[in-house]
Amino acid sequence: MSPKPYARIAITLPADDLASADRLAAREDRSRSWIIAEAVRQYVATDATRRSGNLDLVSAPPISNTRDHTPGLGESRQAQLIRDLLLTPEERVHAAEETLRLNEHLASARAGPSRARSIVFFDDYGAFLDWKRRQHLL
Repeated sequence: MSPKPYARIAITLPADDLASADRLAAREDRSRSWIIAEAVRQYVATDATRRSGNLDLVSAPPISNTRDHTPGLGESRQAQLIRDLLLTPEERVHAAEETLRLNEHLASARAGPSRARSIVFFDDYGAFLDWKRRQHLL
C-alpha cells in the first residue's frame, strides 16, 4: 500500500485554538498536523451524516474531553451545543429568528397590541441576508 500524498499548507488560527491543538497533540502523542487533519476528518464525517439524515444525537461524540470543558458546562448544555453545531448557517439563522419571534410574542402578550407586520419575499437566501444587513438586523 503506497503512502497517502500530502500537501503542505499554511493556515492561520487563533492562538488559543493552536495552543489547544498542541496540548491535545502532546496528550495523544500525535503531531499537530495529525490533530488538525483528524479534526477535518471528523467535521466532514459529521457533516455527511447530518446531510444524509442519519444523525443520532444520543451517540454523537463529545466536543472535547471532560477535563477540557469550561467549568459549569453540563451535559445538557453540551448536548445543545452539539445539536447547534450540526446545523448549517442557514438553519442557525432560522433557529435564532424563531427564538426572536417567540420572545417578541411573549413580550407583546405582556405589553398589549403589537406593531404593524409586513411580509417580504426574497429570490434566494443571499438576498434575504442582504436585506437584513440593510435593515441593520444582522
